[in-house]
Amino acid sequence: MASRPSVKGTAPFGDYGTWYRVTGDLRCGLPPVVVLHGGPGSTHDYLLSMTALADAGWPVVHYDQLGNGGSTRLPDRGTDFWTVELFRDELDNLLGHLGIRDDYVLFGHSWGGMLAASHAGDRPAGLRALVIANAPASMPLWLSEMKVLKARLPSDVQATLSRHEAAGTTDTPEYFAAMRVFYDRHVCRVLPWPRDYLATFMEINDDPTVYHTMNGPNEFHVVGSLKDWSVEDAIPDVDVPTLLLSGRHDEATPTTVQPYFDGIADVRWEVFEDSSHMPHLEEPERFLAVLSEFLQEIRNVEIQRTR
Repeated sequence: MASRPSVKGTAPFGDYGTWYRVTGDLRCGLPPVVVLHGGPGSTHDYLLSMTALADAGWPVVHYDQLGNGGSTRLPDRGTDFWTVELFRDELDNLLGHLGIRDDYVLFGHSWGGMLAASHAGDRPAGLRALVIANAPASMPLWLSEMKVLKARLPSDVQATLSRHEAAGTTDTPEYFAAMRVFYDRHVCRVLPWPRDYLATFMEINDDPTVYHTMNGPNEFHVVGSLKDWSVEDAIPDVDVPTLLLSGRHDEATPTTVQPYFDGIADVRWEVFEDSSHMPHLEEPERFLAVLSEFLQEIRNVEIQRTR
């Protein structure tokens, strides 16, 4: 159950608006944890369980990235509009609007983890720590690993997926049923799907503009504008303590996460043995414990630094 928000609002972003919610007190003295959801084109809903951090005093900021949820919808915009730079600028704008640019922690899940790493690579002065959860370091690596995971599916499922992908009929019930086999193995292994995850899934379905433009019809058939994107060049410039999270059954396989571990100086990697892509839903107690321990370490370092 998500904690009630302290504040909800919309941050002006040029001609548009970014919807956000804050749980806890942004002026409490602890850096807020800013949550970057996946997608692109997803919503904050499936990560609402992270509001539990506020019970330990950590303010938590959720927001819907432009194009979905409570933020401005722009279904008529095309590939030239939906860029990584747009979402990086949106994040910078939100930090400024909330007055937290000088002191914050980033938690990025999946695409949000790549976005957070890209941001961190610029070495922003106010960034205190980084959590990269279930995120690949590059889409070419992701695509390569998707082939490996798809090859392990039942042969009839593979045939159905391939047939519809070749025909461009990825919006059919038969394709969706085959797609669910992959999702139930490598995206969320909790069945039935948790309510928060279903809420996000339905939001994407309601307006798939961003997801289809930048990603494609699903997690493993990536044919959108992000298919060649990588943050590997930014990784060596990340200079804050970093926590990597992934699941043993994750679509973000160890191969896709390894560049973060190899390239970031101050990094640790936690693997959730009973999880796929959503350890915060699949192993919520351990997830919260691991994240809380990391944040407490950051807090202790800050206390020592200011003495």
